[in-house]
Amino acid sequence: MIRRTLLAALPALALLPRPVLAGDKSPVRLRDLYNKDLSFSDLALAAEGGRITVAGFMAPPLKADSVFFVLTKTPMAVCPFCEPGMPWPDDILAVYAKRVVDVIPFNVPINVTGLLELGDAVDPELGFYSKVRLVDASFARG
Repeated sequence: MIRRTLLAALPALALLPRPVLAGDKSPVRLRDLYNKDLSFSDLALAAEGGRITVAGFMAPPLKADSVFFVLTKTPMAVCPFCEPGMPWPDDILAVYAKRVVDVIPFNVPINVTGLLELGDAVDPELGFYSKVRLVDASFARG
């Protein structure tokens, strides 16, 4: 009886949310970090402080020779700069790389791996407001 119950429950385990860690094969999509009300998803909360990989596109950097760039869901020719108090879009992610960023064309898909940080923050140098970030990040063409 117990064995049958366990076997019947196994398919349901695949439906449970889980963090996608850097070792997994498929990257997280930006929209998977949020619920419909723009609160953080269970996946984001579970992965906070851990290394994850996120797929997207590099928006043009705000300044040359920077370790910072914005990852977007779709290619953008201009950087989607956000300010405190404005609604945070669920299709961008602030990225702080391990070293100065070698710019990749805005229309080339990339995968970024870094430590996930959640919560409001303002970059002291650029004034860029973010609600979610990858830090100590590296990236490669997708």
